[in-house]
Amino acid sequence: MGLGLVPLGLAFGTLITQSGLDWWWASLFTALIYAGSFEFLLIGLVTAVAPLATVALTALLVNIRHVFYALSFPLHAVRGRPAKAYSTFALTDEAYALTSGEEARSWSSRRIMWLQALMHLYWAGGATAGALLGSLVPDSVTGLDFALTALFAVLAVDAVRDRRNDLPTPALALLSALAARLLFPGQMLLAAFALFTAALLARHLTAPKRPTHA
Repeated sequence: MGLGLVPLGLAFGTLITQSGLDWWWASLFTALIYAGSFEFLLIGLVTAVAPLATVALTALLVNIRHVFYALSFPLHAVRGRPAKAYSTFALTDEAYALTSGEEARSWSSRRIMWLQALMHLYWAGGATAGALLGSLVPDSVTGLDFALTALFAVLAVDAVRDRRNDLPTPALALLSALAARLLFPGQMLLAAFALFTAALLARHLTAPKRPTHA
């Protein structure tokens, strides 16, 4: 997964320079923000000199999914306040995908921290290299901003394969996304999350209760 972030970082860094920003913006974004999807959007916001309120609202809508990640991320296994603070900061989609499985429940604090730190390093290093080498990429090369979408598609496929007995969940996610695209095209992300959350709550409330044993 970490090695997969390298070409993604290269694409991000190249996109930085192609947008007219200096190369060091890639290092700054990846080191201090570290939110891949939002960072791609932030390039356009910065180049358009968007108001700070717009940037803040965009960050909230794009990253609100991390609230749900925190419900099952093994933060309790991370020891020490500084380590917990960094682990919370470095809770990315990739880190969550790797730590939400059955095998990860027995992982130590050290392993979780190294996992997150190495992925952060791969992402920042790849982006910096891409920005420094971005001038070598012809302007005719397009589709670099699709690299992140491709990575999310791979993560989704792996999640479905890991939970073959829970097919209703990805089905609900797909239906929520389609409904949001049709009904709320201007606010698709927020609407999709709201519909998906409502669907999960409804399924939980209507599911038959498991018998308890005294």
